[in-house]
Amino acid sequence: MANVILTAGATAPHHQPLHVFYALLPIVVLAIAFDFYCLRDLVRARSVRHLPKVVWALIIVLISAPWGGLIYLFVGRDRGRPSTAP
Repeated sequence: MANVILTAGATAPHHQPLHVFYALLPIVVLAIAFDFYCLRDLVRARSVRHLPKVVWALIIVLISAPWGGLIYLFVGRDRGRPSTAP
């Protein structure tokens, strides 16, 4: 009986079904789009906090999406000063 179980497991495919790829594709596309949004925001920003823009760009690109972009938005993005005019 143990031989039947072992051989049945050995003949099973070792790759994920294609439908799993299609299910994860929208998440991957959104993560990449979010990184592009963060990079666009970084390029357009007048100033950033704590690090130079080049370092923030590397953080956005090299740290797994969406974590690099989130770190930039919460830590590095310069939100500007509040206006004193009415």
